[in-house]
Amino acid sequence: MVRVSWGKGMKVQVLKKTSNELKVEIEGEGHSLCNVLQNVLIEDDTVDMAGYTIPHPLLSRAVVDVRTKEKRKPEDAIKDAVKKIRTQNKEFRKSFEKALKTYTSEQKRS
Repeated sequence: MVRVSWGKGMKVQVLKKTSNELKVEIEGEGHSLCNVLQNVLIEDDTVDMAGYTIPHPLLSRAVVDVRTKEKRKPEDAIKDAVKKIRTQNKEFRKSFEKALKTYTSEQKRS
């Protein structure tokens, strides 16, 4: 069993790993990260199943389960999903900053 720190207060532990399935526990996270991760994984045609559970509502811990098709490694699917999420976050930030700047300049004109 290996635990890896990932950001402030987030620890990742591999619970199960096979050639096409990976189950990890993420401490310090809940629905916010896991829901986004699950949705991006489901969009991947090489992913057979992606889901997560929150074992107890009072604990900040989630278990993510990914199963891939054919010879696709589940860890590669997760890595690609994280890259896609980072790109989406950057795009959102740019759009948000642009909208905020536009709003602010319009308010000054009023």
